[in-house]
Amino acid sequence: MKRTFVVKDVKPYTMKELCKIYQISDKTMRKWLKPFSQQIGPRQGHIYNVAQVVIIFTNLGIPGELE
Repeated sequence: MKRTFVVKDVKPYTMKELCKIYQISDKTMRKWLKPFSQQIGPRQGHIYNVAQVVIIFTNLGIPGELE
C-alpha cells in the first residue's frame, strides 16, 4: 500500500483556516503559536501573510493529509 503526503499551499491564511488545516481548536492554535509570537509578528488585519505562514509551518511542522 502506497501512501502519498499532500502538503498544503503556502499562501496567506486566517487563524480559522490554520486551525482547520491543523485540525485543532482556536485555543490550541493560539497556545502553539505563543512561543513564536515575536518571530511571527502581528497579523495584518485577520490574515497571516506568506512570510508569517512559512514561519508557522517551519515551527509547527508542515500540515498535510494522507491520501
